[in-house]
Amino acid sequence: MTRATWATRLGFVLAAVGSAVGLGNIWRFPWLTATNGGSAFLLLYVVVILLVGVPGLLGEMVIGRRSRRNPVGAFDALGGRRWRPLGGLALVASVVVLSFYSVVGGWILRYTVASATGAYFDAPQAYFAAIDFGPAAAGFHALFLLATVAVVYAGVDRGIEVATTVMVPGIVLLFTGLAVWVATLPGSAGGYAFYLSLDVAYLRTNFFEVLVAAAGQALFTLSVGAGAMLTYASYLDEDRSLVADGALIAGLNTAIGVLAGLVIFPLLYSLDVPPGAGGPGALFVGLAGAFADLPFSRLVGVVFFGVVLLAALSSAISIFEVLVAYLVDEHAFERPRATAGVGGLFLLTGTAAALSPTLFTLLADTVANLALTAGLLGFLLFAGWVLGAAALDEFRTGAGAVARLTARPWYYTVAVVLPLFLAFTFVSGLGTVLGVPLSAPQAAGVATVGVAGAIALLWHRAEPAV
Repeated sequence: MTRATWATRLGFVLAAVGSAVGLGNIWRFPWLTATNGGSAFLLLYVVVILLVGVPGLLGEMVIGRRSRRNPVGAFDALGGRRWRPLGGLALVASVVVLSFYSVVGGWILRYTVASATGAYFDAPQAYFAAIDFGPAAAGFHALFLLATVAVVYAGVDRGIEVATTVMVPGIVLLFTGLAVWVATLPGSAGGYAFYLSLDVAYLRTNFFEVLVAAAGQALFTLSVGAGAMLTYASYLDEDRSLVADGALIAGLNTAIGVLAGLVIFPLLYSLDVPPGAGGPGALFVGLAGAFADLPFSRLVGVVFFGVVLLAALSSAISIFEVLVAYLVDEHAFERPRATAGVGGLFLLTGTAAALSPTLFTLLADTVANLALTAGLLGFLLFAGWVLGAAALDEFRTGAGAVARLTARPWYYTVAVVLPLFLAFTFVSGLGTVLGVPLSAPQAAGVATVGVAGAIALLWHRAEPAV
């Protein structure tokens, strides 16, 4: 069976950006920014993207292109069958993420339709409470999932590439227009101050908590740790520069996230709505309710939620493709059959999340962060200590002088520095979940011992690039 490839470099970059942009930037980013000190969170988020996100993204892409397989097949082909469970973790993370993600996608689809009638304008809190969970939420989740299935069914080049080549520029253009318009609203200056003026006192007092939240958001929004970028990179040709593509993907993703904040926070302040009102439902309670006071409120609502819907769909496609690629590569499924099977799985898991607020919150706020962090930690240890010199070779393939000069610093970053940081984040988050929160020194100590032990176990069979 001939394996699919991207038709153009632009198609791959926009598909990867679409995977990264999604709800992480528009639904989750403003909510976490508002509850973690505004500008303090933004600063640490950008720093983590640059120092952790980009090298980690490149590590995942190196594994994908080197193997030209799905996550399970990639670790099998490059390291042997004993590494297949690491790919299995990526599949589990994908199921976890899309199971709640498609529910939120269903909310957005419903709000896009409801904006045309102004159904939620009069009582936004009551409207969201009436539609967030239950049979109707499960129905809209199914409709959102059906749109995802339709794109993936058409294939990599004719479905995913074509769809995201249209959607991502549309997201940028529409959000840019909204940002310009919001700047003209009275009272918007307070939103810019909250979002862009650094609160040093808050950052100093809450540094540890904000760092953990920023790290989780960076991994979530870049779609690393669940195998999506690994799978997309597996369709790349060897003449592409992973360094150039990875930096462009991360840069565009971060820019769109910052742009979303330049729309949402000034708009909230202009309408005297507290940032973060409604928690995970902030997008649907605080912001959506504010539309009622705007000129052309229904049109604004349709445009805004239409943009968010495009972003959500582009990310859902990439997560869905991880499991489809697994069935096609490892079990010789034809794409239509694989797409139908994966669609059936997510219909069940997403319906369960749509019917249970407890399950939804567990997946969205706890399990996803831990699974993505653990997944990327495993990926980078594998790249650094199992692939070793081969990872460096792949990093340099198709790259220019800059990539060749940065290859060795990148290697030491993914082999040692990032695993320590990711282990620290994972241990901190797990301690909180288990009800035994650790101080920063305690978490750092546990993380260091764990990573050192993992490296020691891998050392005798590794090909370290030293």
